[in-house]
Amino acid sequence: MKAQSLDDFEIARRNMVRDVLVAKGIRDKKVLEAMRQVPRHLFVEEALWSEAYGEHALPIGHGQTISQPYTVARMCELLKLSGTEKVLEVGLGSGYHAAILSTLVRSLFAIELLPELFDRARKRLESLGIKNVIARIGDGAQGWKSYAPFDRIVVSAAASQVPQALTEQLGDGGRMVLPVGAQEEQCIVVIERKGDAFSRKEIERVRFVRLVAEQNRKS
Repeated sequence: MKAQSLDDFEIARRNMVRDVLVAKGIRDKKVLEAMRQVPRHLFVEEALWSEAYGEHALPIGHGQTISQPYTVARMCELLKLSGTEKVLEVGLGSGYHAAILSTLVRSLFAIELLPELFDRARKRLESLGIKNVIARIGDGAQGWKSYAPFDRIVVSAAASQVPQALTEQLGDGGRMVLPVGAQEEQCIVVIERKGDAFSRKEIERVRFVRLVAEQNRKS
């Protein structure tokens, strides 16, 4: 089987943006350009490269997945980024969502509980020359207090409820986007903070793997 050239992947990304993201309602031009530029195939095993630009999640090992492109784009769009924000990402995973966010924010702080995923993601981000992502191993549901407050927080795995530590670390005027709900199906929720008041809005149904720390507490 002949290996795909870089041009093939570039074409696949353009098609993904046009046929999936734009067709499904993504309008933020900066998000669309990030999705057009970041090579999603490099964040999965080579055996899955031919599937990398399809509209589906893909396995990355240890029971985790790389989210489908629309979900990544939608969550980025919901963050309403201007490019000046300090952002916390809970669940580094493959590193793909972090790579997209790195083009849209001032600085990104990412946490991953599984050391094997963390090591692979860190190497991938470094190989792409991404400089504004600081990552560590840890329980992302506890946030990263030493760098709080954050202008934005995004959670890339499902929680049964909004983690209190993350709410506390969201800065005044900030937004948090995360999937919340039961095992089989969740809803993307947007939390906004104004002073000591928090608002909550449910956006759309999704299906994510659960936060690893939450899985461990229930096992």
